[in-house]
Parts: sequence; structure tokens; C-alpha cells
Amino acid sequence: MNGICLLFQGATDWLGKDDEPLTGFSWRGGSERETTGIWAWNKLFICEIVEGEEIAVMLLDTQGAFDTESTVKDCATVFALSTMVSSVQTFNLSQNIQEDDLHHLQLFTEYGRLALEKEEVKEKPFQCLLFLVRDWSYPYEYAYGEAGGQLILDRKLDDTRSRHEELQEVRKHIRSCFEKISCFLMPHPGLAVARQKEYDGRLADIDSEFQDYLKVLAPMLLAPSNLIVKSINGSHVRCKDLLEYFKAYVNIYQNSELPEPKTMLRATSEANNLAAVALALDQYNTEMDKVCGGDKPYIGPEELENNHHMILAASLKTFDVTPKMGGLEFSDTYKENLIKDIEDRHAHYEKNNESKNLFNVARTPITLVVTMVIMYLLSGIFGLLGVYSLSNLANLVLGTSVMALMVWCYVRYTGQYLSIGAFVDSTADVVWLQVYGPAYKFFTNSSGTSRAPRKKND
Repeated sequence: MNGICLLFQGATDWLGKDDEPLTGFSWRGGSERETTGIWAWNKLFICEIVEGEEIAVMLLDTQGAFDTESTVKDCATVFALSTMVSSVQTFNLSQNIQEDDLHHLQLFTEYGRLALEKEEVKEKPFQCLLFLVRDWSYPYEYAYGEAGGQLILDRKLDDTRSRHEELQEVRKHIRSCFEKISCFLMPHPGLAVARQKEYDGRLADIDSEFQDYLKVLAPMLLAPSNLIVKSINGSHVRCKDLLEYFKAYVNIYQNSELPEPKTMLRATSEANNLAAVALALDQYNTEMDKVCGGDKPYIGPEELENNHHMILAASLKTFDVTPKMGGLEFSDTYKENLIKDIEDRHAHYEKNNESKNLFNVARTPITLVVTMVIMYLLSGIFGLLGVYSLSNLANLVLGTSVMALMVWCYVRYTGQYLSIGAFVDSTADVVWLQVYGPAYKFFTNSSGTSRAPRKKND
């Protein structure tokens, strides 16, 4: 993979040294397959395509189609999965483009035909397909490289020739599924490569003609100026969105039967909607964090509720305008789930905000101190009025409050007699909720001291 890194950097010697073994994905010669399923390189290559804009390039390697160990389901699954998540799919063929190759391709891309039947889907389901014909033996008919490949591709995919209707339909279907289709003809790498069991990929054993066209093919696919950003339904896919697509696509292959293309369409629609839900939920969390998250000070419940409704409306609008497949009826379920998720987050923000309220953090000592002050004042007032029975009662409550505060402090400090401390807390809660809390709200509301709702960008 060092060659790939150098290629992205614009180096001219990215192929490496002549005596350097080939490294990267696991490979070997022989008649038996080496790759099973889909392998992804464990490193993303970050490349700047235009000034200030970077993309992540992921390399995938897949098993070949229709070997002696793969079922039709295996082949369809591997090809469909790799095509759905790739911006460029390389269809590796031996010696020529045969009719059965086109029929297999039609089977694998049946998903695309169904996607196009949806009126709201204006984009083709897949992006770029490259027919890579290896060991091309007829350069006197069509020259090696992209130019010769395009000539043979136009001939093979021409649906205006006098062909059977079924063959014409195959070609129309393939063209309708991909935004761009190209072909590249590669020469044979040489008998030393094909016949040596111990061959390890050294350039010295590869025919120079093969190397020359490899130097054309690789930059055509991987040079920064030629990279194609992955998009689905017209929208560029972010890295974290791609994870949702992987999950959705892989999930449909858990069943024992080969999934219908319609099932794959549903999986893409689910991934679309899940990505839109994640985007809207991220927006809600970001905006709410600005209002009351982290180290933000405590704000009034009414102000918090007003901000919640404004940000909720903006987040739902983001979900609605994000391009999605499946139609409005399909998206309604995900919108309902989004609303539930946002309400759950709202409850979290409410709890977090309440935890910053001084009266909630230290409710017991504040309640006891307020009680002591009130009883002290009442005791003096009743004493001046000569109502000694009420004055004595106030002194009794005052003394009880002092004792309760001392006990509460002792329990908190030592961690002993927790049941007694819990009893003091519960009693203080009752007094606060039934007496002081309502009184506080009454006086603040009547005096007009409640703050106005904060604007979204405050």
C-alpha cells in the first residue's frame, strides 16, 4: 500500500523498486481463491481534491464471482454490497466481455432498476463501473488501455443492433443503473507471473508493457484529480453516514434466503432515513448544548421549554429537507422515532439543568435554614404581641430545625445513620414542595421577574 500513498502524493515512482515484493491485501497465485467476502484496508487515505476540501478514500477487495465455492447468493451479495458502498466499482473480467458477464451484472444490479421506478429518485442508483479486462489478447482489434476499452464497450453495450429483445433489455438496464461506465484493456503480465508458484509480485518479473498500462490505470482511478466522492440519491456520504449504510446493508443478509432487490431498496431507504435522523439529532444536541449544556448556568424551566420547541422545529425541518429514499409514508416512522429521541434528550437536558439549581443541590439545608429564620421572626413577633403559646411553638420548631440541620450535617460528614439522614431529606422535600416552592413561584410570577424566552442564537 506504500504505492497508493505515493500515488496520492503525486510521486512518479509509486510502483516501487523492481526487486520489491508486492504487499497490501493478501494474495497468491493458483486456481483456488484467496479472498473471501469483502476485505477493507485498515487505513483511510486522506486526500485533498480541491484546495481546503479533503475526502477519505477506502479501498475494498472482494472475492471473485462464481468460483467453485460460492453460491449465487454469495456472488450477488458481495457484488451488491461493494457496489452500494463504492463510488467506483471495478468489474474484473478475463480476456473479454462475454454475454454471461452482462447477465450476471444485470442480476447483481437489479436493485438499481427498482430504485429508478420510484418517482422521487431522480439519480441513478450507482456511480461508476469500470470493466477491467485482463489478459486482453487482441490488441490488433482494440488497443490496450482506455481508448480501446471504450470502443469494445460501446460495441458490447450497443442496444440498437439487431439483437434479441432480452439482450437489448440487459444493456438498457446496465446503462440505467450507472452514472458512468468505462472499460480498460490490460495486457497479460507475462508467463513468469502466471507459471511461477513462488512469484511474490516483484516488478522485475512483470512484462514492461503491463507495467506501462498499470501506470495509466492506477492514476486514472486514484489520482486526486480523478477521485469520485461517494454519493447516494444525489447527496455526498459522510464517513459516519457510511457506517449506517454498512449496518443496514449487512443486516438484510442475515436471513437464509437471497434477499429480493426490493429488500435491498428498503435497506437503502432505511440507511437514508437513519442518516437524516442522525443529522437532525446532532443539530438538536448542538443547539441545546449552547443553551444549557456543559458549564452553562441554570435557566428557568419556561425558558428551557421555549428553546426546546424552537430547536425541535428546526431539527424536524432539517430531517424533512434531507434527501431520502422510500417516500413520505416510509419516512414518517423515522420522523416519529426522531421526535421520541429528541424528547428523551429533552428530558436529559431538563435533569441536567435542574441539577444546576442551587435549591435542588442543597434543598435540605436551605429549607432548614429558611425555616429557622422564619420561626425566629415569628417567635419575636408573637412575643411582642403577647401570644406566648404561638411564640413557644415557633421556638420549638426553630429548635427542631437546628437539631435536624446538625444531624443532617453529621450524617453527610460521617456517612453513618443514613436512614436518619434520608428521613430529614424527605421531610425537607415535603416542606419545600408543599410550602416554599409554591410560595416562591407565586411571588416571582406576580412580581414579573421571570425572564423572557431566549432567542435561538443567544
